[in-house]
Amino acid sequence: MNKFLTVAATAALTAASFAAPAVAEYPEKPVNFIVPWPPGDLEDVLTRMIAEDFQAEYGVAAAVVNKPGGGGGPFPGTIEVANAPADGYTIGSFVIAVPLIGHVIGIPELAPEKFDPLGIFLTYPFVLAAAKDAPYKTLPEMAEHAKTNELALGHFGAPLVPTKVSLAYAKAAGFEWGSEAAFDALDCNTLASGDADVINTTLQLILPCLDDVTVLVSMTPERLAQTPDTQTFLEVAPELNIDLWNGLFVRKETPQDVRDKIIAVAKKTMMSERAQKLAAETGAAVYWQDAAASADRIVADRAKLGEVNAMIE
Repeated sequence: MNKFLTVAATAALTAASFAAPAVAEYPEKPVNFIVPWPPGDLEDVLTRMIAEDFQAEYGVAAAVVNKPGGGGGPFPGTIEVANAPADGYTIGSFVIAVPLIGHVIGIPELAPEKFDPLGIFLTYPFVLAAAKDAPYKTLPEMAEHAKTNELALGHFGAPLVPTKVSLAYAKAAGFEWGSEAAFDALDCNTLASGDADVINTTLQLILPCLDDVTVLVSMTPERLAQTPDTQTFLEVAPELNIDLWNGLFVRKETPQDVRDKIIAVAKKTMMSERAQKLAAETGAAVYWQDAAASADRIVADRAKLGEVNAMIE
């Protein structure tokens, strides 16, 4: 009888092992954070911090993969995230444009129902800047000058939010840009070379030459500490104000326990001394906004961008 029970128990255990194979705990292999822009700007630096902390926390390789598209699209890196398995091994570090405009500029892979935000962690210190010797020092002065002089605007891509705001401001202020063009990089060299008269970029990229440029306006909730005399769009044209942010995104089917592990590291990273030091040095706002609040923010920003687009049309 005992022999029979032993044989039966062994058979049952063997059957169970075939029916329910062990599931490896996340993460068990390398993780990639996809940044659809060149290296060097704030989203890249902060995402690298997250990757470093992720690797230290979980003991697996974690890397940032830069996949710039040129001129703001077609966001090839985001498409890679959209087509990857929903298992947390391919994580998107996306600017505001990805969930707001990706699906309306002919990229069906970026439909809103494809991704969920894990959280937003960065508000960029976006600015409009000109060379120091430009005959205007503020945004209204630039607008008056542009009514009788052609100015070339440099931006990261025509469909992107900062570009849309710059174009809408021209309409509201009664002038037209003489020309506008997209650049992969908008920094000190862009103004020094004369490739553009005014550039739409982040303060981070022009910090090395801040003494040689004039920051005309910032697209930030508050004035930047580095340029305290420069007005914000909220002060000059509040109807055009949209904060420009970056966040982490995953496929909607990604399990919650996987999300929680990514979020735990990212939130800790943003509160770290080195991340907050970067914020103080660059004028960026570095924080962690949770998934639910981030989703609500995207809905509100999508409505605001619709109003801005209506001004341009």
